[in-house]
Amino acid sequence: MVDDDNTRSLEQGVRRDFRQAMSYGDYLRLDLLLSAQQPISEPPRHDELLFIIQHQTSELWLKLMLHELLTVRDQLHRDALNPALKGLARVKHIQHTLIEQWGVLTTLTPSEYVEFRSFLQSSSGFQSWQYRAVEFILGNKNPDMLQVFDHQPEIHGLLMDLYDGRTIYDEFLGFLARRGHDVPRDILDRDVHEPWRLHEELVPVLSGIYQDPLHHWQEYEGCEALVDVEDNFQLWRFRHLKTVERIIGSKPGTGGSSGVPFLRRALDLTFFPELYAVRSALGD
Repeated sequence: MVDDDNTRSLEQGVRRDFRQAMSYGDYLRLDLLLSAQQPISEPPRHDELLFIIQHQTSELWLKLMLHELLTVRDQLHRDALNPALKGLARVKHIQHTLIEQWGVLTTLTPSEYVEFRSFLQSSSGFQSWQYRAVEFILGNKNPDMLQVFDHQPEIHGLLMDLYDGRTIYDEFLGFLARRGHDVPRDILDRDVHEPWRLHEELVPVLSGIYQDPLHHWQEYEGCEALVDVEDNFQLWRFRHLKTVERIIGSKPGTGGSSGVPFLRRALDLTFFPELYAVRSALGD
């Protein structure tokens, strides 16, 4: 109920005293979270806080995405497809949030960014170990990336575990094989350290699923969920590229990359090429 003075009265049962009880801020550790934004520009630049929060919130969403993908991988290994699909649905919503987040950073103009860019020194989003972990578990493994984290043994170890482990796609193909689909044995037993390449012999297997979805509905739904994840990932990469291009143009990245050309080449990377190749094969 709104009072006559346009205020809302506090209900009698609402807790007010938190001297001996957990509060919202206690549970979320807001003391730590909100003290983690430490601009370093001198003199302080207004827009550096935007830049820090953009990247910190991205890292929080990447943490949740990796948490979900690790569980999805385990569920696929146990043939628990329905919970895995639920996890992938959450991942897709996280991806949508990350894609839309670029819109906030595009409000940073080139003249505003140049005021504090030099203070970043050699730091770069390229060095995000959580982003690299997500790429590894989805199948884009590049051992050269591990060198970036040699100075952080614990993080290097976490990435090595993912580098040595099976990917989401590996586990999904194992699930298909156990459901009776003729996934070639050399694919199931492949060296998981190798970057994924297109396996033409897998396309007919997937064609059988797509040509008769009613009889293979779970497998069909799983295929499309993976396509959604890759599609979202490419949209994220594209928005990243266009945001960087908008803010720094053709300048090299702070981490030593060529900048926009380096990001553009990432658009050619794919996690699940056969799930796209099957579309051309249908009806042939």
